[in-house]
Amino acid sequence: MIMSMVYAVTRRLLSLPALLLRRDVAKDAELLVLRQENAVLRRHVPRVRYEPADRLWFAALSHLIPRRRWAQVFPMTPATLLAWHRELVAKKWDYSQRRRPGRPPTATAVKALVLRMAADNPGWGHRRIHGELTRLGHRIAASTVWNILHQAGIDPAPRRTGPTWKQFLTDQAQHIVAVDFLHVDTINLTRIYALVLLEHRSRRAHLLGVTANPTGPWTTQAARNFLMDTDMDSPNRKFLIRDRGSQFTDTFDAVFTDAGLRVLKSPPQAPKANAHCERFIGTLRRELLDRTLILNERHLRRTLTSYLEHYNEHRPHRALNQLCPSQTETGPPRPIDLAEHRVHRTAVLGGLINEYQIAS
Repeated sequence: MIMSMVYAVTRRLLSLPALLLRRDVAKDAELLVLRQENAVLRRHVPRVRYEPADRLWFAALSHLIPRRRWAQVFPMTPATLLAWHRELVAKKWDYSQRRRPGRPPTATAVKALVLRMAADNPGWGHRRIHGELTRLGHRIAASTVWNILHQAGIDPAPRRTGPTWKQFLTDQAQHIVAVDFLHVDTINLTRIYALVLLEHRSRRAHLLGVTANPTGPWTTQAARNFLMDTDMDSPNRKFLIRDRGSQFTDTFDAVFTDAGLRVLKSPPQAPKANAHCERFIGTLRRELLDRTLILNERHLRRTLTSYLEHYNEHRPHRALNQLCPSQTETGPPRPIDLAEHRVHRTAVLGGLINEYQIAS
């Protein structure tokens, strides 16, 4: 085995001088054979695909052969060889993998903050938002702020629309009262209507009237009667929200306008525009009307009056930090230790609702 390997290596070494000492005629003849073989192979293969290593080898050998003989030696055109060589030079001096392309990306939190500022402040342009970010200590280009707003589809400040209905309700909640009708079907399937009013600031609710025929004149007179018994001239009350029902006539609006309130009509078929009043009516149904049977108008008026007294004087509200409307006017109660006091229960509306007080 070892002898055969030694023989093969020796034969290879002896063939190398023979190759170097071979006459030029023999070398040229061998090259002609190889060219003819390549020509035959190209006739059978329509298109030869060269790997990157092949292109590198041909481009390197092209420097050892005169330019005028390229067309005879290489199986591709001289223009192709030159193009491969340009690619090799470009790759050698390509530093794109070593550097970071362009500016660093803007953090998602910064984009969210820019969009939040634009939504909260419709009058702010990209320069004003850029200044606010700079004041907060974040370095960012003004053009970056503009791009964030532009990609989000937010127009420049002078062309933006005014505050949305939601933004208006949030900003002016302290000065708004809302009115709406609710209906109740009696035990004999007669439908009765009740007109209620809710103050957004204190969550205090009022009953303006109960009727089976809520016409425009009746609604106007109910508003007059309510204003005669209630002080609505407070500077804290500036707006009245109502829907576009036919019961709310121009005369009805004039009654509250004379009291210093500006009447705002909610958009058509948009109950969420009067969300506070709708939520109050929902609470009224869940806690009272869905759990009792109403006989007539008198019964409904007495039942609603009793419930509204409980609603205003005892029922806690999450919007008021779990205080009732009357406590927001007088202040929260003094903290006590319930273990040292007795708690007294009072039944309201025949035990339908319970109220709890500290026993004296």
